Amino acid sequence: MPELSASNLVTIIGGSGFIGRNLVRELAKTGARLRVAIRHPNEAMFLRTMGDVGQVQIAQANIRDDASLANALAGASHVVSLVGTFSKGSYDALHVGGAERVARLCVEAGVERLVHMSAIGANKKSDSAYGRSKAAGEEAAREHFADVTIIRPSVVFGPEDGFFCRFAGLAKALPFLPLPGGGNCLFQPVYVDDVADAIVAILGDDTTAGQVYELGGPRIMSLKETYEYVLETTHRSRLMPSIPFWAASFAAIFLQMLPGNILRPDQVQMMKSDNVVAENALTIADLGIAPVPAEAVMPAHMRRFRKAGAYEQD
Repeated sequence: MPELSASNLVTIIGGSGFIGRNLVRELAKTGARLRVAIRHPNEAMFLRTMGDVGQVQIAQANIRDDASLANALAGASHVVSLVGTFSKGSYDALHVGGAERVARLCVEAGVERLVHMSAIGANKKSDSAYGRSKAAGEEAAREHFADVTIIRPSVVFGPEDGFFCRFAGLAKALPFLPLPGGGNCLFQPVYVDDVADAIVAILGDDTTAGQVYELGGPRIMSLKETYEYVLETTHRSRLMPSIPFWAASFAAIFLQMLPGNILRPDQVQMMKSDNVVAENALTIADLGIAPVPAEAVMPAHMRRFRKAGAYEQD
């Protein structure tokens, strides 16, 4: 069960995002050398301070381009691909074509371990194009790199997340929070640091090669329960009208055009299925990690959404 060390070079594709920057911090603690591959290196220079001098490199690479990606993979012993999008027009190019390109070039570069980030809900028969593209991406990765380890997180929470903080921001701006389909869709939010720790554990344990891990937190919450938790934490009160899926899909056609892409039609389709860990799946517990509950982390990060801001008393 070899652990990572300075003899290892880990390339993180898409390492400047929400999950990536937390992963860089945790991987740097192992002593491994890190190469963060992104399209715009100038936007990731802050990552260099997360390790010792020279430990974290920033490299330009585009997951749509063989040459730049091959350069980013050269000499790497381990690779983590975190690239993903909620833009439907890029699903095939990034989730499928990108997964295929990364896996194929990893084989050509002699990479020992590859971790591919997918998502709970990856299914060829999914109602959403996102879920279908994630499933196709998993297949594309396996076709070239048979021992790829796949992780499927539920929604990921933490500072500046797109879940609790996003809903808190909407509650601050809107007089109501709509519940598509009654808000019965279930989520199993997982802490971003736990996802990073899971990847570190996978990279340091060869017995995880070829496995699929579904990552969820300790609590399952419906969308309605999520709204209620956000409102309670931010000391707000909002109407939560239930709307049918067809009406939510119609509204999303226009909402996706607003700044921040408030809601997309495909996201409404995703709400027709629960986003929770499957009963027989390998989980974060199988990696020796006790997941952190949102209640232990998010109140501090959502204080700024209260009426009087971060200084409002509990």
